[in-house]
Amino acid sequence: MTHTALIAGQGALPRDLAAALSDAGEAVTIAEMDGFPCEIPGTEPVRFRIERLAPFLDYLAEKGVTRVVFAGSLSRPRIEPELIDPRTATLVPRLLSAFQKGDDTLLREVVAIFEEWDFAVVGVEDVAPDLVPAAGILTGTPSEADRRDAERAAGIVAAVGPMDIGQGAVVAQGLCLAIESLPGTDAMLAFVADHAAHLKPDPKGSKGVFYKAPKPGQDRRMDLPVLGPATVAGAAKAGLAGIAWEAGGVILLDRPETIAAADKAGLFLWAREP
Repeated sequence: MTHTALIAGQGALPRDLAAALSDAGEAVTIAEMDGFPCEIPGTEPVRFRIERLAPFLDYLAEKGVTRVVFAGSLSRPRIEPELIDPRTATLVPRLLSAFQKGDDTLLREVVAIFEEWDFAVVGVEDVAPDLVPAAGILTGTPSEADRRDAERAAGIVAAVGPMDIGQGAVVAQGLCLAIESLPGTDAMLAFVADHAAHLKPDPKGSKGVFYKAPKPGQDRRMDLPVLGPATVAGAAKAGLAGIAWEAGGVILLDRPETIAAADKAGLFLWAREP
């Protein structure tokens, strides 16, 4: 039997992933970083700290864990030097160097360390493929103008991706209204909601599309973009026509609830071929 360690951050994704692993009958060890409690009912996660990463990895190996999946959001923790054990001290320079660079660099370093302990690091789509929709329109009907806006947004996300800025953009009538950055999707959609009326050249023209995709070259085992009911609520408040994303590259949480919310708001949901 496969024994998987779920390194759980915050949000709904770890909950859904834990349920998928349980349904598959797999042995699961759930772990959370100290200070960032996960939200998985009925579980008692193992807690770890970056300062004692080596003993934590030893613990997973001793339990028979063979593969690891990361899920959920985490902020960068504050490192307390006095807590670092001698073996983890050999890893700290690598982590500190990665901390000073973009998220992609940090995540690649974390993956490399786990692989050095002989764990197979896998992605969400490897564990729960139903959470990563294939190409198709889930609800609604994007117009030709919406399709052009989605294509324009996809180009923008692809262009800024190598700079490790964000994974989403909002385009209306061919104009970029916002690009996702460190504050995240909710903040970007809130900005559009506050300013869209002044940014769109034609009030009666196309409403706009929120598009999301992984960064080009991103290691898809870590930090895949996530959409869910809250995204629909934000897009609706921003007055957009719908949400599009790269098929096979974005996690969709609470699919029935998300589709129902989009239907109610009159938004389309489109997993778009790259």
